[in-house]
Amino acid sequence: MTAVDAVRFEKAAERHAAQIAALVQHTVREIYPRYYLPEIVDAFCSLHGEDAVLQDIRQGTVYGLWMGNRLIGTGTGRQDHITRVYVLPALQGRGYGSFIMEKLEREAARQYAAVQLEASLPACLLYEHRGYRTICHGQWPVENGVILVYEIMEKQFNEEPRYGP
Repeated sequence: MTAVDAVRFEKAAERHAAQIAALVQHTVREIYPRYYLPEIVDAFCSLHGEDAVLQDIRQGTVYGLWMGNRLIGTGTGRQDHITRVYVLPALQGRGYGSFIMEKLEREAARQYAAVQLEASLPACLLYEHRGYRTICHGQWPVENGVILVYEIMEKQFNEEPRYGP
């Protein structure tokens, strides 16, 4: 039995908003300072606060990854767009992020030919390994003149494999 066999992935309820926001905040505060300036870390935290999580839960787009009664990861799938995929830092590198992505991609593939996401630096390699390609870059001015530049990535479903450069 693998680690992902012992988990369940299900839609989040309103009562989970604070817990999901706390997981995201904890993960951002622990991982992102290795990649980003403090202003950008703060901007990510404000973007994914409890109110934003609750709003998405009410739209039926937020999922939790549970190990027993413990929330260990989350992801949001909104039509052909995936966002807010986070796994507790202590459990990263064990396949949970890929598991969340697989579930969200499967849902999107039911109605769409492709799915898009905005990639943070810590997640770019995961997405590339899953078949995502950068289609453009976005910019987000935060504070103190700091600008976050991020990748907008897309994965085509049922795409023929490409060979060569």
